[in-house]
Amino acid sequence: MKNYVITIARQYGSGGKTIGRMLARELGIGYHDKELLVRASVESGISAELFAQVDEKIKKKPLIKPGKPLYTGEVLPPESPDFTSVQNLLNYQAKVIRDLAQKESCVIVGRCADFILRDLDNVLRIYVHAPIDYCIEKTIELHPDFDAEEARRFIQRTDKGRSDYYRCFTGNDWKNADNYDLCINSAVLGWDKCVALVKSYLDIKLS
Repeated sequence: MKNYVITIARQYGSGGKTIGRMLARELGIGYHDKELLVRASVESGISAELFAQVDEKIKKKPLIKPGKPLYTGEVLPPESPDFTSVQNLLNYQAKVIRDLAQKESCVIVGRCADFILRDLDNVLRIYVHAPIDYCIEKTIELHPDFDAEEARRFIQRTDKGRSDYYRCFTGNDWKNADNYDLCINSAVLGWDKCVALVKSYLDIKLS
């Protein structure tokens, strides 16, 4: 079987990251999340701290034409005055993602991987979501110092950052089901059944 990639976009607290790890373990394939920033830093020579500043968030949106995404698929050379621009940082990260997709089967969490790999037929694009009460409960498990309202605000702030990042990078709506092959409510199924569902869908897609 040729390489395949499972991309996972996820609402905060929905368990998408955990589901991704479980899938990678059961399928015996690589799992890629934040270390993508390190890979991009090593390849480009740009500080990992700069990549971290734009990791699934855009603090200061660059000036771009309305509806025109930042992603171009091309990286700039070191001598360019825009070498460390937001656009080039994101394009370097995208290059790492595309290189991984060519080399190995893997799970990639977040970072617009569904959009970056949209032209490949061996990619299964997943969106994991859950009702806010469920996400609050899971967030408090991770951050026991939060009360329910603090957890709610944290979720809303994190998801807004991801949504703004996605729109800026791709020109699309992060929550639009058209972006994905499969949208999963993790609160209804539970994580084990989510994994089983994705594996079954993958078998069908690649058969």
